[in-house]
Amino acid sequence: MIEILNIIIALLSIGLGCFGWLAPKYTMEALDLHTGETTMGVSEIRASAGALFVGLGSGALILGGPAAYAMVGFAWGGAALGRATSLLRDTAPTPKTWAFFVTEFAVAALGLALNLPGLIGA
Repeated sequence: MIEILNIIIALLSIGLGCFGWLAPKYTMEALDLHTGETTMGVSEIRASAGALFVGLGSGALILGGPAAYAMVGFAWGGAALGRATSLLRDTAPTPKTWAFFVTEFAVAALGLALNLPGLIGA
């Protein structure tokens, strides 16, 4: 069962990453971001909200061990930390901000809860 959940988390990372990588303007719209005078914003979405997560999930599937899947949890945890900082420091966070935080936190918590105990006890 743990292996199936790990694969689901990795595939979720890949799937969401594909939106940022292959549909950056759609992703920017969903995130309330706008393009500027250059293509740097689109490039940043392709890289940091897209292909980075495709590589993360793909790497976990290829390596297949608890450490690889834990790293997926740590990455999502980093995203949740950034989102929590936004919730605490930015003016008037939106319901979308809360929804993204809850999702990121849940994926991080699941990935770490499934995989860290085996690594720490090893």
